[in-house]
Amino acid sequence: MKTSLIAGIFSSAMLTLAGTSAVSASGLSTDVGGDAAKGKEKAGQICQACHGLDGNGIPGQPVWPKLAGQHPRYIYKQLQNFKNNERWNAQMSPMAMPLSDEEMRNLAAYYSGLEQSGGAAEEALVAKGERIYRAGNPDTGVPACSGCHGPSGIGSNLAKFPRIAGQFSEYTAQTLGHFRSTERANDPNGMMRGVAANLKDDEIEAVAAYIEGLNL
Repeated sequence: MKTSLIAGIFSSAMLTLAGTSAVSASGLSTDVGGDAAKGKEKAGQICQACHGLDGNGIPGQPVWPKLAGQHPRYIYKQLQNFKNNERWNAQMSPMAMPLSDEEMRNLAAYYSGLEQSGGAAEEALVAKGERIYRAGNPDTGVPACSGCHGPSGIGSNLAKFPRIAGQFSEYTAQTLGHFRSTERANDPNGMMRGVAANLKDDEIEAVAAYIEGLNL
């Protein structure tokens, strides 16, 4: 069962990446269009209270993610999901539902072009977190995070695998917990739910801390 889970997750990831290679070779744009200047204006109206105008969040509020430097396709997808009630959050859903398609593209263009500030890993958790990130836990059927997000945590714009490097550890841990409980279920083919299903609390804490320290 554990072997099947890992094989299924990696098969889905490889199929996705294979498809994106074909798109890249065809010369199609890897972004979503959008006007970053208009995105900045909109962000100042509705986003900065939680994410900061520079996209690096608000001090003391690490449960709201950094958006600076995030892939535009991922931002656009998440806004679509919130708007269409495919992902729900008490604060984000009401913000996203009134957005037009153009406004979502503009916000994606704006935030993806910003520079992310660095994070700091909790030293006591780094070694354990790195093991899980790079190798997973074969004994419990947890695949390596690096399989989809890459060894440096950059992810993939085309595949809509998010950049996670430098993200607040509190937000990453919260997100993994939501996938584990299936409270969040907007992951294609249930990939992240499958990854998180067998993660223990201490493993989530460790890998989230390691990810925050992946500063690029």
